[in-house]
Amino acid sequence: MNDNMTHLEKDFHIFHRDNPKVYELFKKFTKEVIDAGFTHHSARDIMRRIVWETTIVTTDDQYKINNNHTPYYARLWMQQHPEYPGFFRTRAVREAA
Repeated sequence: MNDNMTHLEKDFHIFHRDNPKVYELFKKFTKEVIDAGFTHHSARDIMRRIVWETTIVTTDDQYKINNNHTPYYARLWMQQHPEYPGFFRTRAVREAA
């Protein structure tokens, strides 16, 4: 982490480091969407499925996923998968006041 990061970015990096399973699920479910033929999709929908899987299907209450992390997961995924440009549509992230 660096000093130029916003509070939201720092929170994301800490959560991501401490909960690698969340990003593994993000990648898995995004691949399923791509395999179903979609050329773009909602990162928020992917995150909702992760919440569903970790709270309903697996009854795993370990992950309390902050909605603020969603855009950072989308950006990380797109950075690591340049073969799918614009798969997630992103906007500027604004720091809460």
